[in-house]
Amino acid sequence: MSEDIFKYFPYLSDVQKKNLLQLKNIYSKWNSMINVISRKDMDNFFIHHVLHSLSIAKIINFLPQSKILDVGTGGGFPGIPLAIMFPDSEFTLLDSIEKKIKVVTSVTNELGLKNVIPVRKRVEDEKGKYSFVISRAVTEFPKFVKLTSKNIDKTDSNSIRNGILYLKGGDLTNEIAQYQGRIKIWDIKEFFKEPFFETKKIVYLPV
Repeated sequence: MSEDIFKYFPYLSDVQKKNLLQLKNIYSKWNSMINVISRKDMDNFFIHHVLHSLSIAKIINFLPQSKILDVGTGGGFPGIPLAIMFPDSEFTLLDSIEKKIKVVTSVTNELGLKNVIPVRKRVEDEKGKYSFVISRAVTEFPKFVKLTSKNIDKTDSNSIRNGILYLKGGDLTNEIAQYQGRIKIWDIKEFFKEPFFETKKIVYLPV
């Protein structure tokens, strides 16, 4: 099951594959001490966490030196899988809960990732500027936009304009109504065939 995800990314290096495969063992070890990921999700770890995070890599290849902020990263998703995928980009993984940042720091160190900066902080207090802010559904989309649009750098360099990339499932009609004409949505089921992705989406808002 774990190596099945590589069919979607045939160009991964041996180091990238090794790092992605190591993730389950590292998180299983942490889960025995701190409840980072639900038991049900651990059974489907590579689909629910790793592949879901990597869906962002289906719509953008972050250029070297791009700075990405993962807000409410929890145990490190989507930031850590994307940091493995894009080793020349810089990922700041932000969460206000100390034990979660402790896990992120440990995973980062164990994999030897040099492009991940774990930060314990509330997003309201984050002043840095980034090419993209990414997240997995930590709150209602309009609230997230309000909290994070201050952190988007106005100078573009990637293939799409700087902005927010938000992973969320279900009916988003009401949440995105005020952004019509500006927003773009991708159905993740167009990239990955697993049933888990049937209602999952990537929401992109240039800021």
